[in-house]
Amino acid sequence: MSVYVFTGPTISPTEAAGELDAVYLPPAAEGDVYRVTLQRPQAIGIVDGYFQSVPTVRHKEILWAMSRGIHVFGSASIGALRAAELAAFGMEGIGTIFEFYRDGVLEDDDEVAIAHGPAEAGFLAGSEAMVNIRQTLRKAELLGVISTEVRAALEKTGKELFYPDRNYPGLLRCASEHGLPEADLTRFRHWLPEGLVNQKREDALTMLRLMRRRLGEGLEPKTVSYTFEHTSMWESAWRQSGDLRFDSNAEPIVVALEPLLDELRLEGDHYGQHTLMALERFFAIQEAERLGMTVSNERRRKTEIVFRRERGLVDAAEVERWMNDNDLNDHQFDALMMDEARVRWVRQRVQFASLSCLPEQLRLSGDYPRLVARAVAKDRLLESLGLKNPCLEDADLTENQLLRWYFEELLRRPVPGDVNSYARNLGFASPDAFRRALLKEYLYRRFEHQTKQMIEPTS
Repeated sequence: MSVYVFTGPTISPTEAAGELDAVYLPPAAEGDVYRVTLQRPQAIGIVDGYFQSVPTVRHKEILWAMSRGIHVFGSASIGALRAAELAAFGMEGIGTIFEFYRDGVLEDDDEVAIAHGPAEAGFLAGSEAMVNIRQTLRKAELLGVISTEVRAALEKTGKELFYPDRNYPGLLRCASEHGLPEADLTRFRHWLPEGLVNQKREDALTMLRLMRRRLGEGLEPKTVSYTFEHTSMWESAWRQSGDLRFDSNAEPIVVALEPLLDELRLEGDHYGQHTLMALERFFAIQEAERLGMTVSNERRRKTEIVFRRERGLVDAAEVERWMNDNDLNDHQFDALMMDEARVRWVRQRVQFASLSCLPEQLRLSGDYPRLVARAVAKDRLLESLGLKNPCLEDADLTENQLLRWYFEELLRRPVPGDVNSYARNLGFASPDAFRRALLKEYLYRRFEHQTKQMIEPTS
């Protein structure tokens, strides 16, 4: 199970963890839901979020998360507000406050806004939410602690206060200054410690319990009825958002995309190469999903086996080290293998089509003249020597020696554990075709060198 929940002053991560096993993050700000979506969770819960000090969480990133199959729940605070605004698109709102916003009983953001301390202080609340004050006053009215008129007057007084200044002592002081009956205010003041309502906390707990139940029942990927539009504004937003990582203490760290890309761009041609491969990967995954390809457990397992062999990841410790180096947890690694299975499946289906386009790509890259000239020269030299179809005896090598020459001397890397898979991934028709190509390359290099020595002038 992979779940992320944004919370803070409404309910502490410690208390929330008693209701739902999840990764708890600080209040959501712009870009946070996008970054969490990159972790590929099953569900995201939004309780608290920033309103004024930093840009608030975007509607678009929530829509993008749901379009990626992730369930997004909201309650209590900014989560309730966003859920009411996006209910028609599939965001699931929970609790009384969500219902108030959905039904138009509440409209203003300041109904749930409060002042609070920093993360280091546990987001300690420094004011009271207006929606909590409303619910407390209505409870007091129902119990006969205050009259309807006093309740309405106290609501009006509370609403007129700037949200960071809202608290019960301040509310009662202003009410007294406005001439409300002291007897009612005194009675309310004495009742308040045991009677106040924290509607935001109650709604947050309700959401966490519902998420726990839904996940326990088996939560299928989210389906939506809309098509997500990749607008220029969205591209600008996600490029600025970066990625979410966790340090050794499980503290979240935002890794900005642009600095990472700058490092790649400074390596010259690598940027274009990786961009092209990323584009291929994107369309392969999209095509697999369009064709309804499902990744079975067996296919995923075989994909991981091949993936590990290609990288020499023999045991679990090496896999874990690779995951740590690449900032991946178990869930993300599993998602990577699922996508890798889709990509390899599509590559097999469209191999002929992609090969037919390779000459064009080589012409555009500038590699065509060099590769064609070398292929022709190799064929002519080997044919002139009667080595058009050579065998290992012609090179006086064993198969292992040939493989070590190619991988260790030419490529400066170890011989793969599964040479046959390596050959298939390079598009060779068979392992024998790969070994024949290596043998021709070896012989061509040897005899080309000898030929050059024979024609070079001596002093």
